[in-house]
This record gives sequence, structure tokens and C-alpha cells, in this order.
Amino acid sequence: MRNQYDQADVARMVEQLVAAIAHEFSPDRALNIVGIRTRGEILAQRIAAGLSTRGYSRLGRGVLDITLYRDDLSEIGPRPLVRATKLDIALDANPTVLIDDVLFTGRSVRAALDLLSDFGRPSVIRLAVLVDRNGRELPIQADYAGIRLSQVPKAHRVNVHLAEVDGSDEIVVEPLKAADGPKPGGQA
Repeated sequence: MRNQYDQADVARMVEQLVAAIAHEFSPDRALNIVGIRTRGEILAQRIAAGLSTRGYSRLGRGVLDITLYRDDLSEIGPRPLVRATKLDIALDANPTVLIDDVLFTGRSVRAALDLLSDFGRPSVIRLAVLVDRNGRELPIQADYAGIRLSQVPKAHRVNVHLAEVDGSDEIVVEPLKAADGPKPGGQA
């Protein structure tokens, strides 16, 4: 199993996600692209830009902050950073693609689905992730994945770095350190 993927690999994976989404949804119909903060939001921006170059002109863009919907909120700390959820889009009866960086246990996606349902009822929700790894705790699967890493041991973390917040694009699979525990956002 490879342990590192560089900028070119990440760009290929994003383009693969754009192509898969474009294959399913027509460019002349409304389509919502909703990212889960933080890296899912960035990936959603990149995917929306890729779809725009393919003629998608009716894209709705949204961002979810799932912090208060997490089932591990007590483990995050006494004062978790909560940022705005932005969903100024027509959710009801329109297809929505939910975007995240890593799908691991499925708990972040479950929280995002709960939050999304508080705002409306899309006609269909699809899940696109940059990295789909093993370790599900809930029956949630990605519809589109840039890469599927099924051999990542539970004692390893998948870190997604994106230039907008981390300075470069890369994916690194590495063992957990003794001081590391499960941490939300960007790593799974």
C-alpha cells in the first residue's frame, strides 16, 4: 500500500470525482454541491469549479459545520470551534452532492446528513469523498471516491492536506503516535 500521494495524485482524484458526478447529473439541471468543513468545503469548491468548466451553470453551493451534530462532541473539548453553516440554496427537490475529505467510520457523514435534513429535503443525496478507507461503524458508503484505501490498519491515520489550509496538496497515511488520539477534521 502506498503511504503518500502528491499534488498530481490529488488533482487526478478531484478530476475523477468531477467526471463521476458529471456522468450522473445533467449540466442543464439544478445541482447542489455541499462541503463539510474544512477540507470538504475546499474540495467542494474545486469540484464545483470543475463542473462549471463542463457547462454546469445551475450549481448551488453550501457549507456544513457539523460540530454540534457530532456524537463525540464531549471528546472535542470544552469549547469547540463552531463556524457558520451556509446553505442559501434551494435544497428541496434538488439533487445534492455532499463532499468530504476522508470517509472512515461514517460518523461525520451521519452528522452532516442530520444537519442537512434540518434545512430541507433534497431529491437525492450522493456522497463524494477524496479518500474512502476501511473502518465503518455505520452503514454509510461513498458514491464517488477519488481513491479507495481498503488496507489501512486501524492504528493508522489518513491525513489530507490541501493547499488552501495546509500549504500543499497531499495525502499521507501514517501510524498513530502514542500521544495522538482520534481528532476531528482533516484526519481519519
